[in-house]
Amino acid sequence: MVDITHKSNTLRIAIAQASVRVSKQATIDAIINKTVPKGDVFEMAKVAGLFGVKKTSDLIPDCHPLPIEYTKISYEIEGLTILVTIEVKTIYKTGVEVEAMHGASLVALTMYDMLKPIDKGIEINNIKLLKKRGGKSDYKGKYPKGLRAGVVVCSDSISAGKKQDKAGKAIISKLEACDVGIASYEIIPDEVDLIQNQVHELQKQGVDLIIFTGGTGLSPRDVTPEAVLPLLDREIPGIMEAVRRYGQDRTPYAMLSRSVAGTKGKSLILTLPGSTKGASESMDALFPALLHIFGIMKGMQH
Repeated sequence: MVDITHKSNTLRIAIAQASVRVSKQATIDAIINKTVPKGDVFEMAKVAGLFGVKKTSDLIPDCHPLPIEYTKISYEIEGLTILVTIEVKTIYKTGVEVEAMHGASLVALTMYDMLKPIDKGIEINNIKLLKKRGGKSDYKGKYPKGLRAGVVVCSDSISAGKKQDKAGKAIISKLEACDVGIASYEIIPDEVDLIQNQVHELQKQGVDLIIFTGGTGLSPRDVTPEAVLPLLDREIPGIMEAVRRYGQDRTPYAMLSRSVAGTKGKSLILTLPGSTKGASESMDALFPALLHIFGIMKGMQH
């Protein structure tokens, strides 16, 4: 199966539909009057659909097992056609569109099986997804285009040439995947004045997003939060709360991070861990949803 461990839990919704067409009005009447020999068609098919939604991962190889937290099955009769609609919800890392379509197909098949003794002309048509919501696709087009970022690596050893930077490059890669341009990439030692100079310089350049990586731990040279925090106009605690919550699900050491985030003027400033894994996971926790803040700051309406 596809690796989804880097994803965050969000509300996922899918609505699917199938249509069942019978060949005569007498069949519709039998369904409504509950005189079909095999029983109540709508209720029996609904039960089958519920089982189908929950058993999807058992039958479709690449589907992940996931908690189904809501399923609604409804019917609408249009002439000789019965429209079956299924809505499925979960709070998880991956969507439920296959679960919704699988449930709709089993409802339709159950109806076919129950009705075939009284109608030999039944057809199942148009099993399709009507709507899906949740995940990164929800954020497309919901933040301004042309955003630019400055990435600053804070590390004595990397600035001295003793180590290669990987965390900063991982951040850049994830920004580019979100269509954020890279205005600046700098490597500096762990010095308060140099860190603060970067904030002032990048803000002067009109950079939208300033990301520091490194210096958020507990060693004596880890001073990035101390350097950045006094410069913020507004701290936004929820940003780093989200990062630490995401990280804590993956390693207990996430609780040791002292990262901070906030705004200065029209720039958003983040201080992320210096490890490649910590920086990469922090980006996964925040993006692309965090880019919504620029729509708010620029007065966009969503």
